[in-house]
Amino acid sequence: MKQESECKRKLLEAAMEMIWESSYGSVSVEDICAKAGVNKGSFYYAFKSKSDLAVAAVERHWENKQPKLDRIFSAQVPPLERLDKYCQMIIDDQRQKYESFGKMLGCPFCSVGSELSTQDEKIRLIADQMTKRRLRYIESLVRDLAAEGHIETRDTAELAQEIGSYITGVLMQAKLENSMKHVERLQHGIMRLLGIKELTATAA
Repeated sequence: MKQESECKRKLLEAAMEMIWESSYGSVSVEDICAKAGVNKGSFYYAFKSKSDLAVAAVERHWENKQPKLDRIFSAQVPPLERLDKYCQMIIDDQRQKYESFGKMLGCPFCSVGSELSTQDEKIRLIADQMTKRRLRYIESLVRDLAAEGHIETRDTAELAQEIGSYITGVLMQAKLENSMKHVERLQHGIMRLLGIKELTATAA
């Protein structure tokens, strides 16, 4: 069981990194096995298909990211500080990937989902699910910003959706241009959507 678990862990890590760095279509099962140091027989013992591995890898990536999101979006953190910390997390993550790989990688969920949404329903569904999970955090932020009088909105869900779409667009544009330029102005753009002129409370 321990050996099987270790095999799955290596495959999940290799799959997420390779698919995010290049694309699902350009990475083969053989490539993933070589990266993970796992033979092909072990791959098919752990996963029925490359598609199943990709779905599991996306879920694992979210599981690794969720504790940080929970800390950032904690109700104990003032909403303006949450906004600042969330934007900085995205900027730091994208900069780290850019420095490691020499190119912008964008959002892993959106990249995989947009590539395969018309080809693989399982992957489209998991990417859509990840987007909706992220939106729940953003909606809680918008709701608390409104409750504290920082913004005015009649529909927190709609505004959260607009912000989520904006973030997706910024990351996609950054990937297309292979530049951090738009990502570094992410917070400015979100504040404009929210109608906040100046961030008066930031992380300590």
